[in-house]
Amino acid sequence: MTDTTEDAGFSASIDRAVEVLAGRRVAVLTGAGVSTDSGIPDYRGKGAPTRTPMTAQQFLASAEARRRYWVGSHLGWKVFAAAEPNGGHRALAALEAAGVANGVVTQNVDGLHVRAGSGRVVELHGTMRRVGCLHCGQVFDRRDLAERVEADNPWITLPENVELGPDGDVTPASADGFVVPVCSVCGGTLKPDVVFFGEYIPVERFREAEQLVHTSDALVVAGSSLVVNSGIRLVERARRKRLPVVIVNRGETRADQRASVKIDGSTTEVLQAFAARLPGLL
Repeated sequence: MTDTTEDAGFSASIDRAVEVLAGRRVAVLTGAGVSTDSGIPDYRGKGAPTRTPMTAQQFLASAEARRRYWVGSHLGWKVFAAAEPNGGHRALAALEAAGVANGVVTQNVDGLHVRAGSGRVVELHGTMRRVGCLHCGQVFDRRDLAERVEADNPWITLPENVELGPDGDVTPASADGFVVPVCSVCGGTLKPDVVFFGEYIPVERFREAEQLVHTSDALVVAGSSLVVNSGIRLVERARRKRLPVVIVNRGETRADQRASVKIDGSTTEVLQAFAARLPGLL
């Protein structure tokens, strides 16, 4: 197949999606693929490194595991926090401002949808912007905690060519001597406000995501392979309501056969095309 033919097929897919979505209020579900153009890697995209993320059980059971986690999380935070929203994030904010998008449900913890200007964002897996105490419930801003970490560990430096993970962490060479941050109120164990592997999404948060889909006329999935069950469950909710589903992702997803339109390509490019071509509903 020639590049010209491929380009024509890609453009035709966008045309079909615009036709399907025009005049409808859209719920959007995003995954890691939306943030790759901001320099944050995908979990499962082509070329993604094999990862063995720490589970909630490991984090809670072992002080040494928590020490390893916090070293890597802090080293990655510097790079992770510097990432900026890309054109895809901004396109979704523009679609919401135009009344086309009802809001965004995201599997990402990077906070880039909020920073891009989206007003209604359901962060299914939480956010790295906050850290909470598991004992007294006190919540801390991650930026403030990072300052504490560096004050307690003045030797810690960001290595060159750091290999950032999708959750803003790196695999540290060593955790020896690292002082783990604790709650400044009660001295309890701190944990980022994210859903670890082995944890469940809070019920109320998932209900909010379901409600967003339920009050919409279509669902757009962008940058998710839908391997995580929370995503495929939302697609199933849309299917039961007989909503058209448009999937934008590089590579296959678990719901390709259920999609009204599947676009294999850059989420940034496609979402910008949607923002430019879908008529406002305000």
